[in-house]
Amino acid sequence: MDVRTITDLLGFSRNYWSAVENERKILAEDKLRSVLDAFDFDDEEQRELLALRATSKERGWWARYSALFGEELLRFYGLEHGAHSIRTYESLLIPGLLQTEDYARALIASDHTNIRRVEVDQRVDVRMTRQRRLTDDDPLQLTAVVSEAALLQQIGGPDVLRNQLLSMASLLEEHPDTVQVLVIPFSATAGGVFGASTFHLVDFDNPRLPTLAWQETVTAQSLIDNDDQVRT
Repeated sequence: MDVRTITDLLGFSRNYWSAVENERKILAEDKLRSVLDAFDFDDEEQRELLALRATSKERGWWARYSALFGEELLRFYGLEHGAHSIRTYESLLIPGLLQTEDYARALIASDHTNIRRVEVDQRVDVRMTRQRRLTDDDPLQLTAVVSEAALLQQIGGPDVLRNQLLSMASLLEEHPDTVQVLVIPFSATAGGVFGASTFHLVDFDNPRLPTLAWQETVTAQSLIDNDDQVRT
């Protein structure tokens, strides 16, 4: 259905619909109901999307850190909080959702160029708060792919690394149905992700909601919603 058909059918102006598509405006409940009817969402899907609309009007825990993180990263934290599953790739580090407080602190505090010392505690708190989704009443499904190097890199020193590995092992034993870690061994001779930056694939309960990707490099981070890029 093209934009003109949608706007004519729903009585929206093109500017209004453009603001909705570009996330500058949240549809009023009556207008959202009109959209759901027009696109033939069933009753269960309508209830879910109306509930999501209500949730979007609330301030999530991540909103408290708007002075610390950019809008794009805060948006990712919100998506992560509402996700059903996340698939993540890291090459040299234990993924943030699995890091112990000491490991996270050692990693964050070492970035003197970009992070002020007074911010370290706040950033560690954010990382620990994100991890609650792994053990709440409706736990996040996490699949993490890491290089064998991540299990040997002594972030924070040998004791910190040892406790990190023990913590991760305990989490895997306690939540075998929702947390999985796959390790690419040093003996692997090729792999599609070799040389890739950190990335996460985010999926939601509703099959109509697309998979989104979050990518991080040394100098940039971005949310990807282009279907072809996400598929790649």
